[in-house]
Amino acid sequence: MSALEAARAALAAEHAAVYGYGVVGGRIGAERRAEAMAAHEAHRARRDALRRTVRDLGGEPVAAAAGYELPFAVPDPAAAVRLAAVLEDRVAGVYSDLVRAAEGPLRRDAAAALREAAVRAVRWRGTDVTFPGLAERV
Repeated sequence: MSALEAARAALAAEHAAVYGYGVVGGRIGAERRAEAMAAHEAHRARRDALRRTVRDLGGEPVAAAAGYELPFAVPDPAAAVRLAAVLEDRVAGVYSDLVRAAEGPLRRDAAAALREAAVRAVRWRGTDVTFPGLAERV
């Protein structure tokens, strides 16, 4: 996978995460609403940066879809917490691919994004995974 392909995949994952956090924010309990809002803003910032990255790599940024299929129904705060953890796991996975494909500053940025997603996933889930972003090793 090229750096451009990996950056496009990361951008697509960030679009989905921004959408997903909209759902999380609508269902999350008041005690974790600020955490959800901070994660939403972090994903928006990463999404915007990735748009620039894709252009810098000579590509055309992928557009956000009108909607995304959620992995499960989110009727209550507990499901919203589970969804937030899944979103972070998915984002970590694509950043893992970008770390492998990129070099220099882009690789450092991708590693930082992977780390941030892994930390947020732990906070949402309450437990960690052995190799964040590497589903084949979990």
